Amino acid sequence: MDMAQSKTEKTTRTRRAKYSAISLYTGAGGLDYGIEAALFETRVAVEMDKWCCKTLQHNRPEWEVLEGKIESFSTKQLLETGNLRKGEADILIGGPPCQPFSKSGYWVKGDVDRLKDPRANTLKEYMRVLEETLPRAFILENVFGLAYKGKDEGLVYLQERLQEINRANKTKYNFNWKVLNTAQFGVPQIRERVFIVGSKDGHTFEFPEARFFDPDDEETQGSLFRVGKEPYRTAWDGLHDLHDEGEKPVPSKVGGKWGELLPSIPEGQNYLYHSERGDGVPIFKWRSRYWSFLLKLSKDRPSWTIQAQPGSAIGPFHWNNRRLSMREMARLQTFPDDVEVLGGTSEVQKQIGNAVPSAIGELLGIEIRRQFFGEKISSRNLRLAPKKASVDSSKTKVYPVKADYLKMKDPDLNL
Repeated sequence: MDMAQSKTEKTTRTRRAKYSAISLYTGAGGLDYGIEAALFETRVAVEMDKWCCKTLQHNRPEWEVLEGKIESFSTKQLLETGNLRKGEADILIGGPPCQPFSKSGYWVKGDVDRLKDPRANTLKEYMRVLEETLPRAFILENVFGLAYKGKDEGLVYLQERLQEINRANKTKYNFNWKVLNTAQFGVPQIRERVFIVGSKDGHTFEFPEARFFDPDDEETQGSLFRVGKEPYRTAWDGLHDLHDEGEKPVPSKVGGKWGELLPSIPEGQNYLYHSERGDGVPIFKWRSRYWSFLLKLSKDRPSWTIQAQPGSAIGPFHWNNRRLSMREMARLQTFPDDVEVLGGTSEVQKQIGNAVPSAIGELLGIEIRRQFFGEKISSRNLRLAPKKASVDSSKTKVYPVKADYLKMKDPDLNL
């Protein structure tokens, strides 16, 4: 992108924006690009990862990016940097990284109060900024574990803190929350996260109904759940116009011990194809690996969740037996096409894998404008969600298993 084009796009975005946002734990900007599409402008963003900051500054030089831990910045600094006063921001957004509330954190900690884990301080810092900025609305995204039944101290903490804020500031903050499967809202990727949306004026946020369904789900066949809805957007819908030869750098082959086994697995399947219950060569014991081990995308299904820190054989991989390129991963996360994620392979994967699909930010941003700000608008046709593409019914060729792998059968197989 040349300087003139960048300046023009910056001017267009600024003129189009109607509302102001403060962004915490911004990452590579997935949620920000989404609310940008809903006409919010990120006035100030706080992020500690240097590569995320480079990505943000490269793609949105008009955003003020503060690099460092949120604890390092006073709220006064945030407001001054964003040219805002207390109570003036229209929205506060962010996804505090809360490892104690992840699935692994749940099993490791058991019944221990996860709020006492020092790593849960990110949630408290988010609420500190909310109290000291008093935005009209807020979005908080987190892992599914934040709302585990019987282990919901995170949600209880948020409720209690909002009550304290309301008493001290004469506000009416409340929130509603829901676990969203992003594929049900037009994202070509299955990804479940908790979204918490609140209003300063006491409005209760109503999450929009799912608009897409899983055509392979037998439980919903013939049910009212499907009425007026469309089948999931697929990986093909998101990637159909991207081609291997057009990607720079060229997407890499899968290396490591198991990389050359990938061509022998049909698209849409994983290592289980080569287990005693699969149709391939019984090399692996059933359910002896992670689901994402040698997992390959299918053209007629959404992508599985993009991983932030995959191993050498952890997918999802492209149906052409290679790693996904930066642009392909960004497409599956519904980033705008003008966004370029900077860094080496691992840095790019981490930034994109940790991000919120931008189309979900657009959805929530539009609904906040409609429900909280009284605008007569609709969130049915999202700009960042892919359109349905012409179907490619061809299947990628499946190759024979190389002889070397026949010698590597799991010794625990009872064959």
